[in-house]
Amino acid sequence: MRSTLALALAALLSLTIIAVGVGVDPAYAAEGKEGKREAPPIDISTGKKLNEAIEALNAQKYAEARAVLDKLNMEKLSPYEQSRVWQIRASIAGAQSDYDGVRKAMQAALATNGLSEEEAQEARYQIAQMYIAQEHWQEGINALNEWLQTAQNPNSTAYYLLAVAYYQLKKPDQALPPAQKAVDMSEAPRDSWVQLLLALRLEKEQYQEALPLIKRLLIADPSKKNYWVQLSAVNRQLERYDESLAALEVANLAGLLTTDSDLRPLTDLEAFVGIPYRSATNLDKFLQKGLMKSDEKSWERLGFAWIAAREYKKAVAPLQKAAEMHENGDTYVRLAEVQLQRQEWAGATDALQKALAKGGLKDTGNTQLLMGIAYYSNKQPKEAKVWFEKAATHDKQKGQATAWIKHIEQELSES
Repeated sequence: MRSTLALALAALLSLTIIAVGVGVDPAYAAEGKEGKREAPPIDISTGKKLNEAIEALNAQKYAEARAVLDKLNMEKLSPYEQSRVWQIRASIAGAQSDYDGVRKAMQAALATNGLSEEEAQEARYQIAQMYIAQEHWQEGINALNEWLQTAQNPNSTAYYLLAVAYYQLKKPDQALPPAQKAVDMSEAPRDSWVQLLLALRLEKEQYQEALPLIKRLLIADPSKKNYWVQLSAVNRQLERYDESLAALEVANLAGLLTTDSDLRPLTDLEAFVGIPYRSATNLDKFLQKGLMKSDEKSWERLGFAWIAAREYKKAVAPLQKAAEMHENGDTYVRLAEVQLQRQEWAGATDALQKALAKGGLKDTGNTQLLMGIAYYSNKQPKEAKVWFEKAATHDKQKGQATAWIKHIEQELSES
């Protein structure tokens, strides 16, 4: 978020700085608006030098423009003439993105008392902008708040800058009101303004208020993957899982989801909302194309998705891969359960043997019980009894294992 704000501020402030005083003829300009006073007279010699400096400035000959101004004896100039000099110096600094130079020149212009009230207000605003440009956040806040107290028609940019400064000082409560005001005041707020407001809403977990902001950004630029991901995440926070999934599906159809971190939430949501077959087919496709990491979690999720879709045969291979990668034997136990479901008794006993060999099981007794069931189902009662006896040593499985032992003993005695 900080880099986005930095870029937005740079673009915004560069436009403002370049506009300061450029193209103005201070020797002969008069405030022509109705009700405004005319500019005080300027000495002809002084006016000539000021015009020379402006011409050099407009020709981007900045050193030449400064050299012309340096020839003026500031002590002999009127306050009004001094203010014009400092305004031109501010313009020279601004054209070179010298924020510190702009600020100091405008402060000097104010100090001359040669500016009209309207010009003084504009100077104070420009000084505040320069503090922000230099990342002097608290000074910028102070200057903006002071300016806002007397400004006749404060613009939306001022509120945005104030919000940025508070945000950078990690004061979201103070940043939120001006951020909201900046967006509300503008008919077409910049994306960076909406993004700042969105970041503040999300930081304060105001997800309902965040939704229209994300949608606004999406309407402006539906090609931004991050907006679709945010829309999905906010809907998920609001427990609107279908809407959350829909956002990711649209982004995926548009080819915007291309990384593991993009695609996992999509397949997870597909399984969560009750469409495991789609989750499994997408997982399989993404893994085959190398779009998702071929790790234990991916293969395990694919196996579980096939199980949820009741495609038990398809679940075997991914669970086998996951089990090989897993740090303990628990995934082999899950594979054995699938094989039992498929009545693949030999496959079940093989998976259970591997589970026990790998170790670290959450429930060894259950694994031994399943081994007994697999052997018995494969018509190997004697081998089954051995495993049921092992399972009977665990309190949790003792009752069930004992019942199986009695059943096998009775069956063997009758044969």
